[in-house]
Amino acid sequence: MIYYQYMKSPVGKLLVAGNDKGTCLISFPKGANPAMPESDWVKKRNPLQEVLRQLEAYFAGKLKAFSLDICLNATPFQKKVLTALRQVPYGETISYGELAKNIGNPKASRAVGQANARNPLPIVIPCHRVIGSSGKLTGFGGGIEVKQTLLDLEQKYR
Repeated sequence: MIYYQYMKSPVGKLLVAGNDKGTCLISFPKGANPAMPESDWVKKRNPLQEVLRQLEAYFAGKLKAFSLDICLNATPFQKKVLTALRQVPYGETISYGELAKNIGNPKASRAVGQANARNPLPIVIPCHRVIGSSGKLTGFGGGIEVKQTLLDLEQKYR
């Protein structure tokens, strides 16, 4: 059973979904592929209370690292990239190339970018902290404006 809830945030109305194993999805209202609840999902706040509480604390600048049960439907390579992303400190950024080196595959920056793009839990798994090698903001599922807002928020509360 997948439960879902919408949450107001500084970056728009987020769709948050999860099951009895943990949080499975956070989707931005705009961007490349905004998710919609599936027909068999159940709108219910209770099972998602912890993720909603932690997201609210993050947006208020009171939470620097998430501690949630998560459920990922990802390949082993994607899981490796997403695990490495969780190690990028709050308020800091890393390039795709640096992230590729961190997972032991320095020539895989493009594949790292693709794994990043498939991140089902943005914010919790901070793909917004990954930037281009030149220091410029590059693609982000929620849009560059949202990426900048998240980075600015982290700089403000760092």
